[in-house]
Amino acid sequence: MLETIKIARPGFWPTHVWFYLLPFAGRDMFGSTPFWLGCFYVSFPLGLLLYGWNDLGDYVSDRCNPRKDSWLFGGRPDEAMRQRLPWIIAAVQVPFLIAFVIIGGWWMLLWFAAVLLTNATYNTLGFKRLPVLDLLNQIGYLLIFLLGSWLCGVPQLNAATMVFSALFAMQSHLFGQLMDIEEDRIAERHNTAITLGAVPSKWLLVGIMLVEVAISWTYFQSPIVAGFMFAGAIFFSLDALAGPKQYPPLFTKLFFVAWNLIVIATMHFVWRYGVFLVD
Repeated sequence: MLETIKIARPGFWPTHVWFYLLPFAGRDMFGSTPFWLGCFYVSFPLGLLLYGWNDLGDYVSDRCNPRKDSWLFGGRPDEAMRQRLPWIIAAVQVPFLIAFVIIGGWWMLLWFAAVLLTNATYNTLGFKRLPVLDLLNQIGYLLIFLLGSWLCGVPQLNAATMVFSALFAMQSHLFGQLMDIEEDRIAERHNTAITLGAVPSKWLLVGIMLVEVAISWTYFQSPIVAGFMFAGAIFFSLDALAGPKQYPPLFTKLFFVAWNLIVIATMHFVWRYGVFLVD
């Protein structure tokens, strides 16, 4: 059981929940059973689907990845676990599929179909090994917003927040590729970071963050988001100027611990004040 939880990458759950909360900004949903059901689903069950499926095809690179086999970055399933994993993933999803259809109607089948399609293109069709497509595939994380809206009957987020969040998902994925760039070379991948190289990928990261700064400064109700993204752009600009060095494991662990602390600390702030609502 512990290995299954580790495969679902608990280190990513706070970000999933943070995304899930955005459509509920300023709304009292804490007495709602569908709200809490969706909140739980986007942690362990969705994490198991996303990252368990990913681990089935990444065992070559994961064997030499020092970040793996951790609660932050996921497990390193052996052959026996990889044989059982598809059945475990399916068994965990089925109760939520039934519950979501009962609560939200047959439309929820389309939501699960979209999640499966997004994962199939990334893992089975190999988008994760193709430049540009590997980043565009991350737009699928916006389905977390759609889940909250359909399950609990709240309005969907505005276009500015959608675009910002899609860019944020792509930026986070590119940063993950930079952390794994040597392991991905061993696995003979040709993703965006490998194709561009470390330094150009870091400048691409800076460019994405500056677009996020522009969106958040123009549309959102708080300059804090713009300031945070601008600080990130400065950091990665200095990082790009420092050269193509790979991030050491200790740095990545500390970075993700700090990130999770920020995410947890800002959840109430983002929900209470509707930071990502259009001004």
